[in-house]
Amino acid sequence: MKTIGVIGGMSWESSAEYYRLLNRHAKARLGGHHNARSLLLTVDFAEVEARQRAGDWDALGTQMADAARRLQAGGADLVILATNTMHRVCESIERAIAIPFLHIADPTGHALRAAGVERVALLGTRYTMEQAFYSGRLRERHALDTLIPDEADRVEIHRIIYDELCHGVITDTSRRRYQQVIEALASRGAQAVILGCTEITLLIKPEDSALPVFDTTALHAQAAVDWAIDRDRDEVASP
Repeated sequence: MKTIGVIGGMSWESSAEYYRLLNRHAKARLGGHHNARSLLLTVDFAEVEARQRAGDWDALGTQMADAARRLQAGGADLVILATNTMHRVCESIERAIAIPFLHIADPTGHALRAAGVERVALLGTRYTMEQAFYSGRLRERHALDTLIPDEADRVEIHRIIYDELCHGVITDTSRRRYQQVIEALASRGAQAVILGCTEITLLIKPEDSALPVFDTTALHAQAAVDWAIDRDRDEVASP
């Protein structure tokens, strides 16, 4: 099995979920006592969050590129970024390393298209919902039309992520708020909903949603493990 390099800490709550999912899927694929071969580099989210608020994406790109280089130097064969929002600077990461980088939107896009979805609701931080880096990739690479909540709902979704979920705070009140937003997006024609922030999976499960749920955290982790196992087998089978 190849080694998966994970840039984590944004927040550590969702990074812990990534670690669990990577190992659970590796065991499901390989059986026995197998788990995923991985390296985790955890950044300080306080620094990241401050730069996000300041709009200093250049500095964030430099920081993520440095983390990716460190993982490559440590022996990683693949790099994943355990956050949706920071894919805003994915090009900086890709330029910094000679090993593959698996973009979080692509496994989700493939899963949505395989399910026959064409119009999907997108929940995430305000950066993910409002900026073009995420919805643009879904449109250009996967022919998906995305719907986002209205302004007031975007503010509240963002607040719950940063003020509650990033600190491990899970409440029924916030779950109901998300459910109301999902129902509103369904009424506008959404066929499914993307949990486009790696913390949202801590709050919303498939049974909580009026729409089919596509969890970016789970899909990303599964795709990384599949790549690590299948690429290793391909190389062993090659003459």
